[in-house]
Amino acid sequence: MPNRLPNTPPPRGAHRSSPRWRRLPEERPRQILDAALEVFGERGLAGARLDDIARRAGVSKGTIYLYFPNKEELFREVVRAVVVDRLRQAAANAGTGDPVQELERYLRAHWDFVLSPAFQTIFKLVTGELHNFPDLAEFYGREVVMPANQLLAGMIRRGIERGDFRQVDPVLAAGFMASTAITHSTWCARRHVFKLLTDVTDEQVFEQLLDFIFHAIRVTPAPATPVGAE
Repeated sequence: MPNRLPNTPPPRGAHRSSPRWRRLPEERPRQILDAALEVFGERGLAGARLDDIARRAGVSKGTIYLYFPNKEELFREVVRAVVVDRLRQAAANAGTGDPVQELERYLRAHWDFVLSPAFQTIFKLVTGELHNFPDLAEFYGREVVMPANQLLAGMIRRGIERGDFRQVDPVLAAGFMASTAITHSTWCARRHVFKLLTDVTDEQVFEQLLDFIFHAIRVTPAPATPVGAE
């Protein structure tokens, strides 16, 4: 397409095919993050190039540098946008109401989230590549793993204090719950590989997981005393 002269109005209908960021500059960072997540998922952290991300986002490579200094920082922002913001919102709503109901609501939201393609992509990068990026591994542990574990442990601790849950280690129990949910979500997301889940739905897996968790931590009711027994 030939270059237009300065100050020449665009041809009629040209706005329909113009890159979206030219019309919505305030959306550029989010478009870049969405494109980065896709490219990271396809090529991995090591194989992804800023040129590929820029092309996918419909921006120039120089535009990416206006918002993100390098590929590593771009990955951090992807994690913050997809995972960290959600954790902060959950933490802001925690600590009120019945701890049993709160834990069940959180586990439901957690399950739905870890099943999402966005989380599955990030988790694949975390488990497959972060050992080659020590700074990013430290970042993920600090901003995702620790806050998520503390949030869940707090719910368990409140249930123990109220007498709903057994005397378990809240931190360890939180880790068991989260890791079990993530592992099963990975199996559900890759049913073509993990054939053991072909006959059950995601909802059935979650219901069984919830039943397993609450049987593990709920206080076992004392057996009833027979009538007339001393």
